Amino acid sequence: MKAQFITDKKGKKIGVFLSIEEYERIMDELGKADEQMCILAYDKAIKEKAEFVDARKFFGALEKRRLKLRSNNKKQTKIVSVC
Repeated sequence: MKAQFITDKKGKKIGVFLSIEEYERIMDELGKADEQMCILAYDKAIKEKAEFVDARKFFGALEKRRLKLRSNNKKQTKIVSVC
């Protein structure tokens, strides 16, 4: 891999430039890893005899939980203006 690093004034690495080819190779590898993780999770669920639920039901429950957490965070978060 031939990467060019971007540094700040102190020489600390803060970014990187990659060729398009290298970027696409990395993204392809990440996609394969993500797919492998899904397969492993599915295999584990089957082995543990996990209950499968309808996607709409799952996402509905997930949205309810997200809204509840958001509501709780608003109550606990102190808003500070930076303007």
